Amino acid sequence: MTINNELLEKLQKQFAFELESGYIYLDYAGYAADRDMNGISHFFIEQAKEEYEHAMKFFDYLNEIGHRVEFPVINGSKAEFETFTELFEAALAHEKEVTRRIHELMDIAVANKDYPTMDFLNWFITEQREEEDSFNGLVAKFKGINEKFQGLYLLDKELSYRE
Repeated sequence: MTINNELLEKLQKQFAFELESGYIYLDYAGYAADRDMNGISHFFIEQAKEEYEHAMKFFDYLNEIGHRVEFPVINGSKAEFETFTELFEAALAHEKEVTRRIHELMDIAVANKDYPTMDFLNWFITEQREEEDSFNGLVAKFKGINEKFQGLYLLDKELSYRE
C-alpha cells in the first residue's frame, strides 16, 4: 500500500511514543510503590500494559501496509512529584499529548484521503476520549481528598482493582 511519507514517519514516531508512554507509566508505578501505594502502582502497571498494546497496534498496522517498523532509542523517565494529585495531573497531561498526536495523524490521513489509515486511527480517537475522561475523573478525586490519608487509602484500594 502506498502511504504518504509524512504520515508514515509520524506513524513510526507514534509507535515509539506508545512504547515511551509505557516506560513513563512504569516509572509512575515505581513512584507509587516506593510510597507503599500498591493500588496506584498496580493501576499504572496496567496502564503501561495498555500502552504496549497500543504500540503493537501500530506495529501490526505498519507491517500490514508493508513497512518495517523502526525501533528508536526510548528515553527513560524519572518521576518526582510532591503529591499524588500532581502524579495524576502529569498522567492526564501525557494523555492529552497522546490525543494531540493521534489527531495530528488523523489530520494528515484525511488530507491525503488515506481511508485505511483513517479507519485504523478511529479506534485510537475513541480510546483517547475514554483515557482523558478517566484521568480527568481521577484528578478530580485526588483534588477532592486533598492528600488526606483516609482518602488516599480508599483511592489506592479502588485503583488496585483495575484489570
